Amino acid sequence: MNYTNVFKPIEIRGVYYKNRLAFAPPGCMGAGDAKGHVTPYFVECFRPFAKGGVAVVNVGNVSIDINESDDEGLGGQLDTSTDACITPLSRFAGMCSLYGAHGQLELTHNGAMQGSIPGRKAGECGFSPSAFIMPAERIRARRANREPIPTREMSKAKIEETVQKYADSALRAKKAGMNTVMIHGAHGNLLAQFYSTYFNRREDEYGGSAHNRARFAVEALDAVRKAVGEDFVIEYRISADEYKEGRMHFKDTLEFLDIIKDKVDILHVSGGLHDVIADPMGMLPLHLPYTYPNMYNVHWAGKIKKEFPGLYVATVGAIMNVRQAEEIISSGTADFVAYMRALLADPDMPHKYAEGREEDHRPCIRCACRYADKFGVLSWDCSVNPIRGKTDKYPENRVPIAAEKKKVAVIGGGPAGVQAMLTLVERGHDVTLYEKEAVIGGNLNYASLDPRKADVKEYLMYLRRQAQKAPARVLMNMEATPENLAKECYDVILAAIGSRPIKPAVIGIDSPHVLWAPDAEIEGAQVGDKVVVIGGGAVGVQSAVRHAMDGKEVTLVEMTDTLSLKGAVSGALGGALSLKHELQQYNVKVIFKSKVERIDEKTVTISDIETGMTSVISADTVLYAVGMKSLTKEAQLFRSAVPNTRLYLIGDCFDQSEIRGAVHSAFKIASEI
Repeated sequence: MNYTNVFKPIEIRGVYYKNRLAFAPPGCMGAGDAKGHVTPYFVECFRPFAKGGVAVVNVGNVSIDINESDDEGLGGQLDTSTDACITPLSRFAGMCSLYGAHGQLELTHNGAMQGSIPGRKAGECGFSPSAFIMPAERIRARRANREPIPTREMSKAKIEETVQKYADSALRAKKAGMNTVMIHGAHGNLLAQFYSTYFNRREDEYGGSAHNRARFAVEALDAVRKAVGEDFVIEYRISADEYKEGRMHFKDTLEFLDIIKDKVDILHVSGGLHDVIADPMGMLPLHLPYTYPNMYNVHWAGKIKKEFPGLYVATVGAIMNVRQAEEIISSGTADFVAYMRALLADPDMPHKYAEGREEDHRPCIRCACRYADKFGVLSWDCSVNPIRGKTDKYPENRVPIAAEKKKVAVIGGGPAGVQAMLTLVERGHDVTLYEKEAVIGGNLNYASLDPRKADVKEYLMYLRRQAQKAPARVLMNMEATPENLAKECYDVILAAIGSRPIKPAVIGIDSPHVLWAPDAEIEGAQVGDKVVVIGGGAVGVQSAVRHAMDGKEVTLVEMTDTLSLKGAVSGALGGALSLKHELQQYNVKVIFKSKVERIDEKTVTISDIETGMTSVISADTVLYAVGMKSLTKEAQLFRSAVPNTRLYLIGDCFDQSEIRGAVHSAFKIASEI
C-alpha cells in the first residue's frame, strides 16, 4: 500500500509538520507526580514516541492549576500554573525537536469533573459554571457517610482569572520552546461544562444563549492567541457527542464549533465523557475496549470536516495502524490521525510503515492496561510491549547484548514462548524454540477466534511472522522431551508450555453437544438455539455475549455471586463494564450461586449452592469455561531430566494469567539471561 498522504508534510501558521501522525494525549503518563511536579523520567518516558516518527507528541491532562483541577484524584498530571515548569518542559520540547517532532501540552481544567484535590480546603468542591451537586459527589458522600458538597459557581472574577490561567500556561509552553498547544474542551471538562445546559444554569452573559454559553471558551481562546502570537498553532479538543441523555450531542457541538471556528487551527475530534465514579459507561467511547469497532470516532471527524472545510481536523479513537490512517486522510475525512494505545504497543510504528516494514509492526490488542508507577500515580502499561515504561532501565528502548552468549531452549510457541525467543535473540543468544503443534500461538489461537477480537488476531499473526523471521531455530511439530533437550546440552531452558482448560466433573460433560467455549468459535462448530454457558469468568461471559448477539437464547451459570472479568482484553479499562452491559442488552440470563449437576441431551440440571434446590434449563448446546490449569508439574519434569541446566518457567505454566502476564514474565526472565 502507498502511504503518500499520511507522510505528506503540512505547514500551519508557519509551523512545519513532517507528517500527519500524532501521539494522542494520554490520561496519565507519569509526567507529573502526585503534586504536579515533573518526574525525573518525564522526558525519557516520551522519547520513544518522538523517536518513533510521529509529528506531534502530546502530554495529556496538563493542569492549568493543580490546586483547582485534578483528574479524579488519580494524580500524574503536570502543573503549569507557575514558571517553575518552563525549564523541565524545555527539555521535553528540545527532545521532541531532536527527532523532528513537536511537543504539545493538552491544557486542562476539569471543573466539576474532578475528585479530591491536593491542597483543597475541607468542605470545598470543584468549580463549575453553576453550583449544584454532582452525581459523583453524591456517591463519594454516601461512601464517606457525609453530606454531599455542591460545586462552587464561578464568579465573573474567577472566570477572568481562569481565562488568564489558560493564557499563562500556553505562554509557558511557548517559552519552553513549543509552537503548538492543545486546549482540552472535550469529555465534560470545564470548557465543555460552560457550553452544556446540563452544567450551565447561569442567567448572566455566560449562560442562556449558545453565544453566551460559548463566551468562556471564546475568551480563553482569545487570551491564548494574544499570549502566544500568530506564529503558534492552537488545537482544540472536542467531544463530538457525549453519548448521554441530557448532555452534549452532535448538533450542540456543531453550534459551538460555528462560534469558535475562527479562533482555532486544528479541531481534535474525540467523544464521550470522563466521569469515573458516576458514569463509567460514558467513558467507553473514550477508551474504546474491544467490544467497540475500530475507528469509532472517525465518522464524526468526517462530518465536522464537511461542515468546516477551512479547519484542519484530527481524529482519534481505536485507530490501529498507519494503513487505516492513510485511508482516513486520503479520503479527506481528516487531516491528522492521533494514536495512543497503538503507539504504546509499538512507538516505532510510523518508521516501520515509512520504511516498508509494516509486517514488523507490533499491533495493539486494545486492553488499556494501567499500573501504579514508582510515584504512586497511575500510568499506562502495555500487554504486548513489555519494555514500555522501563526507559530508566532501557534508555534505548531495547535490551542490551548479553555479556556472554548462551545456548537456550524455549519450549512452547505461545505468547510467552515467542516473546522469550525474540528477547533472547535481541540479547545475542543462540535460541531454539520447540512447538509441538503445526502453528505458533498456543492458547492465543483460541482467544483470537472471537470475530470481535480482530486486534488479538492481528497480534497472533504478528507473533507468527516474527517467529518465522527471527534468527533462531524454530522447530514446529516438535515436542521437547528430556532426551532431546539433554542431547543438545543447553545452558538454559525456558518452559512456556502454557495451560489447558479445566473440564468440570459433571455427569454428561463428554456428550457431543458439550464444548469448551472457545471451540464453539471454530468454523463448522454446531451451536443450537438454546445455549447454556458454565462459568462467569472472562471467557464464559465473552462466549455468552457472542452467541446472544447471534440470536441464541443464552443462560450463564456461575457458582459464585459475581462475575470475574480479569482478562487482559475483557477485564481492562472499560472492557468488563462493556461486557456486563451487553449481558443485559442481549438478554443473557445469569444465574449466580449455582452449580451444574448433570447435562442431558436437551437439558441442564443445576442446584442452588445455598439451598440445594434443583432446577432444569433447556439446552441444545452446553459450553464450559471454568478456568485453565497451569501445566506447572509437567514443566517441572524438565528440571529433573536436565539437572545441570537452569530451568525457568514462564507464561501460563508459571502463573495462569492473561496475555500481559505471559508476555511480561517472558521478557523479565529472557532480558536477564
